[in-house]
Amino acid sequence: MMHVKVKVKDVRFSIPVPYVILNIGISILTSRFVQQMANKWTKEPFERKKLDFTFPLIDKNMLKPIVEELKNHKGLVLVDVKAKDGTEVKVRL
Repeated sequence: MMHVKVKVKDVRFSIPVPYVILNIGISILTSRFVQQMANKWTKEPFERKKLDFTFPLIDKNMLKPIVEELKNHKGLVLVDVKAKDGTEVKVRL
């Protein structure tokens, strides 16, 4: 399970993210429909800024082994960020 902890001034909260939810999110984000919509939504702003970029297709089969390997490293801190205004974000396996 991945744990996301956020601290903003007086408020603290922790969000546990089970690996099942992470796998569902990967399945949704790597679907052809979502990737085509992302390219469609960014096409006009990129044309205005004269950028020639399209999001590459991401294969779900490449991401699944990464998630499986992360399960073997419980307690690993992936993100630990502290802003000047006191905001803190920590992502731990």
